[in-house]
Amino acid sequence: MTTEPAVAVSDGLPVDEAVMAASMGTPEYRTCPYPVYQALREQAPVARLTTRHGVETYLITRYDDARLALSDPRIGKDMHEGLDIYHAVFGNTCDALDDNLLFADPPRHTRLRHIANKAFTPRHIKGLRPRIEELAGELLDRCPTDSPVDLMASFALPLPVMVICELLGIVGDERADVLKWFGNVTRSRFSKDMAGDLAEAEDWLRNYFSGLVTRTRATPSDDFLSVLIDTEHEEGALTDDELVSMMWVLLFAGHKTTTYQIGNAVFTLLSHPDQLAAVQQDRELLPQAIEELVRFECSVETSTFRYALEDLEIGGVAIPKGALVQIALSSANRDPEKFPAPDTLDVTRKGLQSTHLGFGHGPHYCLGAPLARMELETALTALLDRFPDVVLATPAAGGEEWLKGPFPAFRGLERLPVALDPSRTVDDWTKPA
Repeated sequence: MTTEPAVAVSDGLPVDEAVMAASMGTPEYRTCPYPVYQALREQAPVARLTTRHGVETYLITRYDDARLALSDPRIGKDMHEGLDIYHAVFGNTCDALDDNLLFADPPRHTRLRHIANKAFTPRHIKGLRPRIEELAGELLDRCPTDSPVDLMASFALPLPVMVICELLGIVGDERADVLKWFGNVTRSRFSKDMAGDLAEAEDWLRNYFSGLVTRTRATPSDDFLSVLIDTEHEEGALTDDELVSMMWVLLFAGHKTTTYQIGNAVFTLLSHPDQLAAVQQDRELLPQAIEELVRFECSVETSTFRYALEDLEIGGVAIPKGALVQIALSSANRDPEKFPAPDTLDVTRKGLQSTHLGFGHGPHYCLGAPLARMELETALTALLDRFPDVVLATPAAGGEEWLKGPFPAFRGLERLPVALDPSRTVDDWTKPA
């Protein structure tokens, strides 16, 4: 559902093609892409690139250009209008799952978003906090304190998964089955060798979600899915197919991005002891610290793909009709023209909630941003309250561990080894199992 930064620079740009092409395909780039983004902002802020699928795209790296592009009506996301481009990038995936508000334009997007917003009310989200706090506590209770623990597998991954499953009414043994098939989808997309596995997994998920909609219609309550089903719009309520695709995008976006953001936030704080100490000493800093952590190390490196609905110009660069457009959110969030000393983590930095692009901007601004913020605050509070002396378990943690999986536009950790209580951890804790 996201596209990777392109891996080859086209002719005619004032950057060294060989250096750029090589740098964007290296482990060093995955570990720290920011020098590359700095070069692009300075020399080719709207860079014509070629993806590994052979599709030409334009990568936008400056803040002002990125913010405008995210709300530019000349840049579309409707997968039906750009179906050839869509399949060139994603292959023959399941349209029934991907035909959701993430890949829709007005007026259809307006209707879908209106209905989703009715379910994601502040009251509904606030009501989830006690359960999220309970889940965070239960997960930390299971973590060992006498040996290193991978905080991604033990905490950052299961917490958002549990939250989104409870939100959608996925309970008991069904939860394990959904996550198994969902995992098959995320591993199989972008792999021609696993096309059969992908089709089977997507069929299973589509059938499961359809059954869940049927059961909820028969016995509605005041839960999230019932609200989605019951909410009307002047152009009609959600169809069963739209409900299925809505659940898919909420499951995907509702836990992947938050999982990686929790890991990024913990790793970043542990890597900056002075900033961690500031948060520990004044917990009222936590909400604005979260905004800074999202700006500094966002879990979504580039936006979901868009394409030009007409010939247009951004940053002085002509973009032809039909071309893919990508927005480097991580680059925009490090633009010194917008954020002073952008490569410095400063948890006292103010005014970020309405300025950083970590949750996007414009009509496709992250629907679950309030929930994600609550999960981040709850996760960090639980971790730092329970284990105030937590430290990274290896000096190099987070180096080669940055995500290089099937959705490279995400920026997150594969592993995050920590010692939760160094005073109780065995002597060789710097060598996690």
